[in-house]
Amino acid sequence: MRLTGRLIIGLLAIILCSSWGFFAHYRINRLAVFTLPRAMSGFYKANIEFITEHAVSADKRRYVDSTESPKHFLDADHYGKNPFPRIPQRWSDAVVKYSEDTLIKYGTVPWTINYNYYKLVDAFKRKDTTDILTASANLGHYVADAHVPLHLTQNYNGQLTNQTGLHALWESRLPELFGDQYHYFVGKARYIQNPLKEAFTICRASFKEVDSVMIFERVLNKSFPADKKYTMERRGKSKKETQEYAVEYSRAYQKMMHGMVERRMRASILSVGSYWYSAWVDAGQPDLNKLIAKPLSGNELMKIQQEEALYRSRKNITFN
Repeated sequence: MRLTGRLIIGLLAIILCSSWGFFAHYRINRLAVFTLPRAMSGFYKANIEFITEHAVSADKRRYVDSTESPKHFLDADHYGKNPFPRIPQRWSDAVVKYSEDTLIKYGTVPWTINYNYYKLVDAFKRKDTTDILTASANLGHYVADAHVPLHLTQNYNGQLTNQTGLHALWESRLPELFGDQYHYFVGKARYIQNPLKEAFTICRASFKEVDSVMIFERVLNKSFPADKKYTMERRGKSKKETQEYAVEYSRAYQKMMHGMVERRMRASILSVGSYWYSAWVDAGQPDLNKLIAKPLSGNELMKIQQEEALYRSRKNITFN
């Protein structure tokens, strides 16, 4: 196979297996802004478009940086059926027990969250606007990744159980089809006492959902008419036809999971906001209002206030 062909296949694999899908990452980072206290919210609202747009920068880096991919997952089942009591939380202890090569091979997302948390703390201390925003967007991405059950298993795309494509169905197709019907309000961000311990707690909760994700789709696949499982849709700027899971199949899968995707998105929003808030507190609560380079215009402020009002009223939110 020529190099160009390999590159295209590699890029397609990354796109299909990107965490949450771009749609959900945009929404999680954006709504996390509304969980922040007033002392932070003005700064984050003034930069909400950056926070939203760069919610997927970490995934885009996977196209060009071979060291990026392991930061998005943890193949917990490599370490056994009950892995978390076995995995040391301190990186140095885990390296001694398993070796750095093994840890990287099977994913480092909880340690990546911890590393990026302290990058954000440092950026706050230095009052560096660009670094604060970049670190916030990246941290939000990794925290959201840890909430995805399929990022906690070696069978991340159903490829080991004849369910190939499950990754895109759970993380991208369902949020894109039904995300505007979800209720996202989660209240205010909370202080996280131990960022690393919290990252492992998130991963543990996601890992518990893996079996349900697999079993429900397997049961549905056996009962659903094979000729109605997929549909052809025109997507992207090119409007090229691509095969997608049919709307009815996707709706049936979502119903079987009793709102799991919505719950994990809600949990992601609260966790992302809480990590941002905790980093700001640990940095000494610097005055972020002094870092606002360009205040929102009247129209921009009105739009964000309307979004926040819908979020707080638990009504459906549609972003243009």
